[in-house]
Amino acid sequence: MNSEKCYSFDKSREEFKPYGLTCETWIPSIMPRCDKHNEIEINYLPQGNITYLRHNEKITIPNKRFTIFWGLVPHQIIRYENVDRYYVCTIPLARFLSWNLPVQFVDNLLKGDILYEKTNDYSQYDEFLLNNWLKDNDAGIQSSLIILLEMQARIIRMAHHLESSDDGIALASYQTTLIEKITIYLTKNYCNNIKANDIGEAVGLHPDYANYIFKKAFGTTITDYIAELRIAHAQRKLLTTDMSITDIAYECGFNTIARFNATFFKKIRCTPREYKKLMK
Repeated sequence: MNSEKCYSFDKSREEFKPYGLTCETWIPSIMPRCDKHNEIEINYLPQGNITYLRHNEKITIPNKRFTIFWGLVPHQIIRYENVDRYYVCTIPLARFLSWNLPVQFVDNLLKGDILYEKTNDYSQYDEFLLNNWLKDNDAGIQSSLIILLEMQARIIRMAHHLESSDDGIALASYQTTLIEKITIYLTKNYCNNIKANDIGEAVGLHPDYANYIFKKAFGTTITDYIAELRIAHAQRKLLTTDMSITDIAYECGFNTIARFNATFFKKIRCTPREYKKLMK
């Protein structure tokens, strides 16, 4: 590993506090409590193994296997063997969902499955990629875009590998909590015209109470969270397609161009047109 700085779990860390886009080396430790964060997490162990406790199930991550799961599912290291350091990457959920990965692959992750490569055939390639991501991690916005593109390509390749596997793709699944049910519903439907009653009916709660527990967990309202998902989707379309700004706005779930422009400026601090010029 080419990174000098290593991290380990901070037991005083706030629940649901975002990690953002990261690629780091971690030193394994027995975690005194579970971690929960709304990013997709990648683990890669050059050697040894790590065992997570997830909803009373013990799940062992093998070495030299690119592994991915949704960090919102409570996960806690309870054992590790022969692991000095390992790679940990996190990808903001909205960015991950904007990649339009195979539906079954995404559904399995959002249901709480841990997905991993079935062989170590790709291990040499993965370590090369991860070491590049480590070096690029703090090098500015252009490097972040490169990391995201390479992460996207690697995960697309993984999804293809798993789709063609005959023995299934998941290590384990779990029963979702109410917060997770709300989040899953939003991530699947944010481009639609979601109403408060729709969310309540989907998770079996009064709409006001659904918003209350969501805000208590994440520190933001459901409305603002939907806006985050839509703007992340719009950013991808602006960078990777020739669609007009008007078409992007409607595809992302906005009813008017004015609303789209105002929301985009509030989140990104520039207009969609300025963003496209800046990133090209």
